[in-house]
Amino acid sequence: MRLDDYIEELEPDEEAERRRLAKEKSYAITDHLEEFERNFEQALSGDSLVGSTAPSIFVGRSNYPDIPVGVLSPVGDEDAAEEYVTDGNWYQQGYDIPDVLQRRTGLLNSNKRANVDSPSIASRLAPSVHDTWDGFVGVQREVAIAGRPVDLEIGLDDTPDLGLDTGTDVATPRGPRANARNAELRENPYVPKPVKKTLEDDDWQAQGAMTYLYRRGFDVYDINSILSAGALGETDQRRLVPTRWSITAVDDTVGQFLRGRIRNAPSIDEVQVWANEYMGNRYWVVLAPGNWEFELVEMKAPGSIWNPDPEGNTWMASASEGFEGRSSYVEETAGAYYAARLAVLEHLESIGRQAKCLVLREVSDDYWAPVGVWQVRESVRNAFEGEYGESETFHQAVAEVATQLPVSHARLRRKSELAAGLQSNLGAFSARD
Repeated sequence: MRLDDYIEELEPDEEAERRRLAKEKSYAITDHLEEFERNFEQALSGDSLVGSTAPSIFVGRSNYPDIPVGVLSPVGDEDAAEEYVTDGNWYQQGYDIPDVLQRRTGLLNSNKRANVDSPSIASRLAPSVHDTWDGFVGVQREVAIAGRPVDLEIGLDDTPDLGLDTGTDVATPRGPRANARNAELRENPYVPKPVKKTLEDDDWQAQGAMTYLYRRGFDVYDINSILSAGALGETDQRRLVPTRWSITAVDDTVGQFLRGRIRNAPSIDEVQVWANEYMGNRYWVVLAPGNWEFELVEMKAPGSIWNPDPEGNTWMASASEGFEGRSSYVEETAGAYYAARLAVLEHLESIGRQAKCLVLREVSDDYWAPVGVWQVRESVRNAFEGEYGESETFHQAVAEVATQLPVSHARLRRKSELAAGLQSNLGAFSARD
């Protein structure tokens, strides 16, 4: 399909319902918190939650290395525990921001402080994390490595804090929290064989274990939890990893593995433009013939929580890499960079090709609360499910897409190395040197 025809079909429906005001959304969340409080009181037996089901875990980063570690469990909806797990199904179900926040407000984070290297910060003689399979940290690890939600009983020291932490653009929001005294398993969790294999190999580096699990069909969401719980890597290197860090670490590690898989692959033979829109985020993915190069450019609308000045310009950030990848962490676009890169590499590896790639992310004020970097990953993954537009050259494609962006083509070229042609020119220069 010609690119101009492709773009015309993507024009938004002017009759589509406008977003509700953030204030109206917050009232809906308040209602769900009140419902959680009622469900919590009904589920409490003394000071324990009996019959709780935990589908996932959370590891915080405050006061590192003595950090909060928690098990996440729905209260009042235990039979649907799997629906509370952050993964690609949320995209497939068409969840919007209120849906995500509602799931988080129904999920209790029962947490306890622990040291990243030892489950007890009170004793130097406590076993290191890789030996810990009892106590609260041990139960948390069992939940993380299990192939399905785990039934347990949680002893609490206090009533939940019903505040909602809206999270970051990397990690999902967090709902009610309570200090846990202890936790006990009420069943023997099912642990998939590949996970058992990585646990039993004391000399397997974390990066190799992650890619092994990915090759065995585990998505990055599953691997992230296992890494967070300190259940991957060489024995003396295993430690608890804050969830926010583990998300990016897994995206980066699997992305590097996939980049190696396409390193010697032939290039695509045409310029392709793919697009997708989700939760007030619009994505353009431009693929062009050539060796692997990648760049993410983010544009965030003025007057939003991302760019508060209503009279200001669209805020822009970018990060890029050449054929050999990056040697430093991305600061400006953070976890979104690694999530988008992973999605593109998955597509290229699936077709056995490599390409030069520019991802443009436009964040409108419809994206009024962060839901986590998963929406970036799933939006770019699913961009490749539809048709694409074709263009004669990469720069013609960028110029035409720029007519749909909130910034001018000239400003985009000033911010983007790929749009300006800098990376390709430098790569060619290095090759001749």
